[in-house]
This record gives sequence, C-alpha cells and structure tokens, in this order.
Amino acid sequence: MAEAKQTVPPHDGGSIVTVPSEGEGSDKTLDRRARFKALQARAKKSAERNLKEAAAESQRLAVDPNLLSSLSRKQAFASHNLLKADTAAAGEDFERKRAWDWTIEESEKWDKRMGKKAKHREDVAFQDYRQDSRKVYKRQLREMKPDVEAYEKEKLAAVQKAAMSGGLEIVETDDGELVAVDKNGTFYSTADSTDFVENKPDRAAVDRLVTDLRKAEETRLRKRRDRGKGDDDGDVTYINDKNKQFNSKLARFYNKYTAEIRDSFERGTMI
Repeated sequence: MAEAKQTVPPHDGGSIVTVPSEGEGSDKTLDRRARFKALQARAKKSAERNLKEAAAESQRLAVDPNLLSSLSRKQAFASHNLLKADTAAAGEDFERKRAWDWTIEESEKWDKRMGKKAKHREDVAFQDYRQDSRKVYKRQLREMKPDVEAYEKEKLAAVQKAAMSGGLEIVETDDGELVAVDKNGTFYSTADSTDFVENKPDRAAVDRLVTDLRKAEETRLRKRRDRGKGDDDGDVTYINDKNKQFNSKLARFYNKYTAEIRDSFERGTMI
C-alpha cells in the first residue's frame, strides 16, 4: 500500500504546497537508476558490436585478394600518371625512361605479347574456311581441360596389365629408375593399332562432347542468320541488306498489281 502525500499549509496565506512522501521519491530514484543502467548496457553493446565490425573489416582488408589487387592497380595507375607528368614537365621521353626498368628479355616478351594480341584482333574477320577451322580448333584447345589424374591411373593400369601378361618387362637401371621395355612391340600404339576401339568414355565425357556439338551448331545457325540466309523468303532477289529492304518495300506496294505478270513468268507463258 503506497504512502499518502503530505500536505503542508502555507505560512503566509499563499497556496497549499504538496510534498511527496519518502516512498514515492525512492521509487522515482530506482526508476531513474534502472533506465540509466539500461542506457549503459545499450551503449556497451553498441561499442562491442562496433568493435567486432571494425575488426572484421580490418581482417577483410588484410585477406581479401580482390580488394588488394584493386588497390594495387589504382596505386600503379596513379604512379604511372605521376611519372608521366613529371617526365613531360622535365622535357624527357617517357617511353624511353620507362624502358629503363625492364630487361631485354622482358621487353622482347612484352613486344611478342602485344604483337600476338594485335594479330588476334586483326584475325577476327572471316578469311577462308581453313582459317576459320583453325580458329575453332585453337579455341577448343584453350577450353579443353584434360583429366590428368584419370589419365595417369589408366596409364598405370595399362602398364600393370601388360607387365602381368608378359608384353612389358620392367627393368631397373643403375640409378634406381624403373623402365618399361616393350618386348614384342605390341604395347605402344602404331598406325595399325586398333585397341582404341575398346575404349569406353565415361558419361561426363560424352555429355561434354554433346555440349560442344550443340554449341557449334548454335554458332553456325547464328552466323547463318546474321548473313541473312536463315530466312525462308523464297527466291533471293537482293544483293545486300539495303537492297533487300528496298525490294520488300516495292513488294509491299506493287505485288498486288504485278501478281499476274509474275505468275505468267513462272509458268513460262509470258509473251
């Protein structure tokens, strides 16, 4: 049960003054202390969270290779521009001064790389079918990812099988190296060998081959559409795209007047 407030009569005939009791004052103090402690706990929690986020950001900056490479590129670009500006202000040749930092081998390798890139840019246009086939073949070689581990396993299994059957003889040299000697000349493939027909590729290799064939077919159809040969327009009455558009406009406006004449030409009855 809460204590009642005390009413103090005025001494000078003024208004009545109400004084809170001791219990009510202690309740307000406790409430203020609780709120202050809550604010302190919230501030402490916020400080700990900020510290954790700052530590995580510092760690990310220290270990993130993409960010480090981006900063390195920006620094190199800024250094390059600064050196170029200083060289131009001094009236010197920038390319000659920059070449002092490279050896002859590095310079020749760079020139070879730049020449290869320029040749590749010039080699984009169609020249002939042999050149086009060569580009496709080189692209397939770049995209091919051989399974070296599976190859080594198959090679080891083939050597062990041939050694057990007597086709190979394992000889140890003086330095401890093991050498496989083909005794009857049947282990290694020749032009007359037909052992490859027994090879059965796995499902992943077959799927990869199907994907490559499908991609090549899509590329061929896309190039055919780009050349304007994929449309079923009947007879070819144009020599280029501009002439094709002009002929289409003529057909849209005058076909209804020349239909009889064109039919007569097709039947061979036009005089």
